[in-house]
This record gives sequence, structure tokens and C-alpha cells, in this order.
Amino acid sequence: MRFMMILKSTPDFEARIDAGVPMNEAIHTEMSRYNTELVQAGALLAGEGLHTSARGGKVRFHGDGRISVTDGPFTEAKEIIAGYWIIQVKSKAEAIEWAKRIPNPDHEDHEVELRQVHDSSDAVT
Repeated sequence: MRFMMILKSTPDFEARIDAGVPMNEAIHTEMSRYNTELVQAGALLAGEGLHTSARGGKVRFHGDGRISVTDGPFTEAKEIIAGYWIIQVKSKAEAIEWAKRIPNPDHEDHEVELRQVHDSSDAVT
């Protein structure tokens, strides 16, 4: 089964990046090591880091047929995504174990959301 691990960002982290403060070298080193472990385990299908939400936007579909567009940055911290991985694992428990191993060398508050990816066996009948 496939899971998407969604790494949430924080307003403070986005502000530092948008101000041009370089990312901590330890983060690059630890994330590279973690990604290598995912590849060596045969679990990593895809993954990317994302630019800050200032470079993004939202398209909202309303029930009355209207469509609205909002440019970033997003103000709600729970809406900010820093990156993602799509992994192939045997169980949700294994996905959780991989998520628990995501590096946090700065020891800051972060959240990772796990979502199982639909596959053909989930087809609606």
C-alpha cells in the first residue's frame, strides 16, 4: 500500500526562507540520509520539498458554482506544506515508523500527516 507523508511547515520557517536565510546544513544532510534510507529500503516512490506558500495559491470551488483564487502566503499554519514523500509499505504501522524517522535536527515543532493513496482495489462499485 502507498502512503503520502505530508511534512507541514511553520510560519517561522517560511519567514526565514522568504527572508533569504539559508537552510541549516544539518537539515540538508539529515534529509539526504533519510531519503537514501527510503531508497535503499525500496520504499520511496516520490518525494519533493516545496517552495514556501508565498509562491503558491489556492483554488476554491464553492457549492454555488463560483471559483475563487487566493494567492499565498497562507496564514493558517496547518495549511502550510513543506514537502512530501510517497512511499510503498506493507502497512499503516510501517508508514508511521518511517514518518517517526523523519529528521528534525533543529528540534522544532513539526507535524507529518499520513494519507493512504487510493489504488485500483479501492474502486467504487
